[in-house]
Amino acid sequence: MAEWFSSWLPNGLAILGPAFVSAVLVVSFIGGSALLLIWAERKVAGRMQDRLGPTRVGPVGLLQSIADGIKLITKEDVAPAAADRFLFRFAPYVAFCATFCAFIALPFAPEIVPWDLSIGVFFVLAVMATEVFGVLLAGYSSGNKWSMFGGIREAAQVVSYEVPRSLCVIVPVAIAGTLSPTEMAEQQAGFFWNWRIFHDPFTFLAFFVFFITATASCKRAPFDLAEAESELVAGFHTEYSGIRWSYFFMAEYGSMYAVSALACLLYLGGWHPGFLPMDLRDLVGAWLGNIGYGCILVGKSYCLIFVMMWMRWSLPRLRIDQVMTSCLKYFLPISCGLLFGACMWLLTVPSHWAAVVRLILAAASLIGMVVMGVMLLRPLPAEGQHGQLAGVWSRQETVS
Repeated sequence: MAEWFSSWLPNGLAILGPAFVSAVLVVSFIGGSALLLIWAERKVAGRMQDRLGPTRVGPVGLLQSIADGIKLITKEDVAPAAADRFLFRFAPYVAFCATFCAFIALPFAPEIVPWDLSIGVFFVLAVMATEVFGVLLAGYSSGNKWSMFGGIREAAQVVSYEVPRSLCVIVPVAIAGTLSPTEMAEQQAGFFWNWRIFHDPFTFLAFFVFFITATASCKRAPFDLAEAESELVAGFHTEYSGIRWSYFFMAEYGSMYAVSALACLLYLGGWHPGFLPMDLRDLVGAWLGNIGYGCILVGKSYCLIFVMMWMRWSLPRLRIDQVMTSCLKYFLPISCGLLFGACMWLLTVPSHWAAVVRLILAAASLIGMVVMGVMLLRPLPAEGQHGQLAGVWSRQETVS
């Protein structure tokens, strides 16, 4: 791409061409993913609450998110009289830019990388941590004490959960010996038992700790504590409306994809499907192979995002003291122990025993996934008494 721009632009401007195209594609992907994931979350919530969700705007309600986006764009953009207007209007862009910058070093395929950094994993974690500045600015500049409290709570939660999340990132980094997400994904080529999650029992558990702490750092339920139990407000974004309010949620859904894609690159084989012993590019060509790898990585990431949605509509919200206690008293020492155990495994366990454990973990996980799939896809029970479904939803009336 750089050569194409340099053919009709000066050398100084030729560098900006690929950067501009990459930025447009990344923003389009974040916005398109947000529209799709908002629709998907409504459908998941409807399914779990025994309702339909969006159905009227477009086929199966697919255009509902676009209609909501048009509504937000046309709504009046207001700011409270007591707000710091510059910081109030600037805070949503800070939150969104933190998510956007994470995509700069996040690869989609072996040859589809906006910026291939040798320290890409560190860069992604570092820039995603700056989202907390947008949260604090939004709460402080609103001129609302409840918004201020909500911003402080969110900042404390995000900063605290970044510590065990980063420790769980160090585990696969120590095994791979590199901070490049592209190289880490390439090391997991081949069948699925080569994925990093099956390297040893400590890495296997580290994946789940990473996923839980990443969910908390994205401010997702059951860790969604933007507001306290005694307030009917929305925390740090209480005073926001219209398009600026939507920037916070675009940043949230962008962060959900970023941490899910990072989990796939670190633990779940990246863009490798897990059942092909050869490079996909050798089968269908370089272009189609990279597109196929990109679809695989995006599909894996969306599956993890679905689990986040599943958790949101299944588990009750925690109190802020329970959220902080879970991090500092449990997840932090657990992540330290997993890091120590993974390093000791590398130094002490012979390679042939490590290979046996890898196969056992992979086989057990495959059996568990098959059993879970059968349980999820089995037909609903027959209709019970009084026109209700048999089982836990049926009312057993007692006759005195």
